[in-house]
Amino acid sequence: MAARKKNEKLKVSPKRASRPESIILPSNYRPSEDENFMNLFQREYFRKKLIGWRDEILAESSQTIMHLREETNHQPDSADRASIESGRLIELRSRDRERKLLAKIDAALQRIEDGSYGYCEETGDPISLSRLEARPVATLTIDAQERHERMEKTFTDD
Repeated sequence: MAARKKNEKLKVSPKRASRPESIILPSNYRPSEDENFMNLFQREYFRKKLIGWRDEILAESSQTIMHLREETNHQPDSADRASIESGRLIELRSRDRERKLLAKIDAALQRIEDGSYGYCEETGDPISLSRLEARPVATLTIDAQERHERMEKTFTDD
C-alpha cells in the first residue's frame, strides 16, 4: 500500500500540484530577471497573455466568417468580383496562419500546466523573459533557434 501511494505521488508534477486554482497578479506586474525563473506569478502572467492572444485571434476569425458570409458575389462586374475574391484569398491565408498559431498557443498553455514552459526544448536552458515577452509561444532559446535556422537553411539551399 505504501509503495502504491509513493508511485501515485510520482505521477503528479510538483509544479502542477502546488499551483493554486486562482493567482491574482498585481495590476502592474511584469516578469523580472530578479525573480525565480517561471515562478507562479510568471507562469500566470504568460498564461493570461496567451489566453488573451488566443481570444483575440478567435474574435478576428469570427469577424472574418461573418464578413465572408455577407459578401456573397453581389458585384455584377467581373473585375469587382475578381478583386473581392483576391481579398478573400488573402484573408483566408491570414486566418490559416492564425489557425497554426492557435495550435502553438494551446501547446504553450499545456507547457505552462506541465511545468515545462519557458525552457528550451533543445537544451533545457531557460528562454529569456524578453524573448518570451516578444514571442510567448517560443520553444527555443535564441541560440538554439539560430542553430535551427542555420541547419534549415543549409538543407534547403541544396
